Amino acid sequence: MQLVAIGRVRSPLTDAATGPKQGHEGSPPAQIVFDPAVAEGLEGFEVGGEMIVLTWLDRAARDVLRVHPRGDRRNAETGVFRTRSPARPNPIGLHRVWIESIDGLCFGVRDLEALDGTPVVDVKPPLDDWER
Repeated sequence: MQLVAIGRVRSPLTDAATGPKQGHEGSPPAQIVFDPAVAEGLEGFEVGGEMIVLTWLDRAARDVLRVHPRGDRRNAETGVFRTRSPARPNPIGLHRVWIESIDGLCFGVRDLEALDGTPVVDVKPPLDDWER
């Protein structure tokens, strides 16, 4: 199996420990800067629209199978696949974002809690956007 980054996150977030757990919990404005090789595939996304972003959480632990949800020890430990923890065997991040601006290959987005430099492996329309 091989994944190729199609872009990178540009964000003021640099430390997972101090960043929001979810994008809607106070993430700062961010950008996704796409590789020129995928430009044609971005056709159809518009300012004001939603986008599902899949990232490779490159700084996450990959040997974790049980966690306390949200990193809170008051929560009972559970299997990592039942949580949105970034620490997991295949650290794929799933982010629902809103497109605030498009400037060539740079999409300004809100509600993206990924760290600066995080590789983007795919983007998709939201699940309820079947007609586009």
